[in-house]
Amino acid sequence: MGATRLAERTGDLLTGWVDRLPPRLRRFLPRDLVGFAMLGGFTLSVDLALLVLLRRTTDLPLPAAVSIAYLAAFGLNFVLNRTVNFRSHAPVGRQVVRYALVAVGDYLLTVGVSSGLAALGLDFRVARLAASFTVAVFTYAASRWWVFRDRPGTGPDRFTWRADRDG
Repeated sequence: MGATRLAERTGDLLTGWVDRLPPRLRRFLPRDLVGFAMLGGFTLSVDLALLVLLRRTTDLPLPAAVSIAYLAAFGLNFVLNRTVNFRSHAPVGRQVVRYALVAVGDYLLTVGVSSGLAALGLDFRVARLAASFTVAVFTYAASRWWVFRDRPGTGPDRFTWRADRDG
């Protein structure tokens, strides 16, 4: 079995249950959104596990350990979303550059929303959660319609959106 076929089967295994939801719910919960959330949760746990491992086994300063764990998880998230979730076949070079720009946007949104809401008097933990939600929406939209988009009118997006709309 080729790597592409394995990635497709893995994606189907993770999100196939969405197809059995009522059509009205499927309209608001497309498979790629579910896959994006599941892969995001998985790579967040990889990030945290790697951070704990680095802190326990090395003398790296915290900023270095956080950066290494974050970059490793971010890279893993890119590969998994490209192959398993969005199943993109577009050239990878342009996607890497776009994904890096999304990462910068994520950081700026996280800091800006967290700091702004906290400055308005919201508890910093609630502000950080609100920032996380904002970043998740931004990252999903950027990934679906910009980073992993194949040529317009091709790829699974063309069929997924129409099926969701017609349901």
